[in-house]
Amino acid sequence: MSNKEKIIELIKKNDQMSVHQLADELDISLSMVHRHLKQMLEDDVIYKIGSAPQVFYALAQKEKDKNISLDSNIEKIINQNFLFISSRGERIDGVSGFIKWCKKRNFDFNQKAVKYVQIYNKYEKLKKNNVISGRDKMINAFGSNVCVEDVFYANFYAWEVFGKTKLGQILLYSKQSQDKKMIKEVVDIIQPILKQLIKTKKIDALGFIPPTVKRQVQFMKVFEKYLNITLPIISIVKVQTDIITPQKTLNKLQDRIENADNTIFVKENKNYKNILLIDDAIGSGATINQVACKIKKKNIAQKIYGFAVTGSAKGFDVISEI
Repeated sequence: MSNKEKIIELIKKNDQMSVHQLADELDISLSMVHRHLKQMLEDDVIYKIGSAPQVFYALAQKEKDKNISLDSNIEKIINQNFLFISSRGERIDGVSGFIKWCKKRNFDFNQKAVKYVQIYNKYEKLKKNNVISGRDKMINAFGSNVCVEDVFYANFYAWEVFGKTKLGQILLYSKQSQDKKMIKEVVDIIQPILKQLIKTKKIDALGFIPPTVKRQVQFMKVFEKYLNITLPIISIVKVQTDIITPQKTLNKLQDRIENADNTIFVKENKNYKNILLIDDAIGSGATINQVACKIKKKNIAQKIYGFAVTGSAKGFDVISEI
């Protein structure tokens, strides 16, 4: 029996095992165990639980179904865009994740696969140059008080039926887990989209919306660093109040406007033509609009645009023809 086969048997017997436990049982070096586990992870034979120094490995459950037969285009779209993260923290991308998601909810896989592609195509039609414009939504929300020329989303945070999008999930878990590798994954997706937008709109300065929730690893700070875009960064600061009230905890639009207006300030003396404000996610748009209004009032820029990794789909016209 090979060492890989022995590892499988040991994990099967014990449910989960660490590298040290496997090395002791097999009487081989830690480096050799790591080498086997790396290959087994790549082959989806096992999955990893936890992060250093507490890491365990368990057997992956292979999802098989004789009744599953996918059109190649549907399979391609699901493989590229679907992500399932289980309650135990297992990440499964693509069709395998979709199968698991359907089985967990007792859904018919083939029917849901067709539905997924319909919704995907519906929202893809909203994109132009790989971004979704939220201009009409901003006008509907703020009327004559809109201070941005336009706001762009790389994708929606969530869809109907299927919940959070792949990008929405990666964004959420990268922030919650403060995982720099996942933040880098977001950057890898966003960077070419952002560079194209900067070129199209002739952006000559950037502004990053500051976070409202205290974390040891702040998504926006790491995001800004990994983006590594060589443009001037205008100073936008969030003042600390006695009681911190994150925007997402406020339900009323006016409360969000007041919160942003009284806690976020722009410290900038230079003038620019076109500024792009960047945020991780936009719900109502209150924060990014109020920051734009402050910039506009100070005559710092001629035009101000907004960009978010994800945005809320609420308030967009639904395209029904598929």
